[in-house]
Amino acid sequence: MSMQQAPAEPTQYVLTLSCPDKQGIVHAVSSYLFMTGCNIIDSQQFGDRDSDSGLFFMRVHFSAEQPVSVDKLRASFAAIGASFRMDWAIHPSAERMRVVLMVSKFGHCLNDLLFRTRIGALPVEIAAVVSNHEDFAELTESYGVPFVHLPVTRDTKAQAEQQLLDLVEAQGVELVVLARYMQVLSDTLCKALSGRVINIHHSFLPSFKGAKPYHQAHARGVKLIGATAHYVTADLDEGPIIEQEVARVTHDVSPDQLVALGRDVECQALARAVKWHSEHRVLLNGSRTVVFA
Repeated sequence: MSMQQAPAEPTQYVLTLSCPDKQGIVHAVSSYLFMTGCNIIDSQQFGDRDSDSGLFFMRVHFSAEQPVSVDKLRASFAAIGASFRMDWAIHPSAERMRVVLMVSKFGHCLNDLLFRTRIGALPVEIAAVVSNHEDFAELTESYGVPFVHLPVTRDTKAQAEQQLLDLVEAQGVELVVLARYMQVLSDTLCKALSGRVINIHHSFLPSFKGAKPYHQAHARGVKLIGATAHYVTADLDEGPIIEQEVARVTHDVSPDQLVALGRDVECQALARAVKWHSEHRVLLNGSRTVVFA
């Protein structure tokens, strides 16, 4: 007596798009999915009519009831994308985004991302950890991730950035995460990786710049600390914001306790930003973002 094989689960995809807002976009997308035998699992949309952009944004999670390749879906959707002047993409939802993590001498965000990835909390595949120091080589390798040491000086900065670009291309990396990487990226690198680099920093800027911002904040008696995860642009720490996290503090919190709390909120904000980006939930809207979380 032969056992019947269970039917294969439908393949799932994510469609994201942005385009000038006009009538018929949702109808065109839903009709396309219906005509291609696909089923909408979840759909989110936003029309930015209160700003100068005038753009419409949409994210659709759908399943293909019959076997179909992502290349075929992209080819068949191209005409609709062109007719509405869409910036669009289709990705298999099970596809794990390949990322590179970059770090200097503060390892809390690095360790958090490595651990979340190991337990499956982040849908990413870490291609490598890159650092201008060797402090976290052992930690990185304990997770089975390659560690790449790229020292950076004024004389070697351009060479090191080119090596990073070569690594990104060779490894098929889609996202670079600055997990407390304390080097300013050049304008050339920012442009080459536009929309593909996420940074994390404390949210005191511009109030407390320079060394020991948490100690400066303590001296001023702050009651709220936070962290901001954003895309990197040539304008230092002014790229489109993806996520922010805050924590309330009181007068009896010491500078060291502020630092510890700051590390926690930095980890939380960065992890959410990486997760949402890797799930194709973040769409750029000029200097801002639309986040379908």
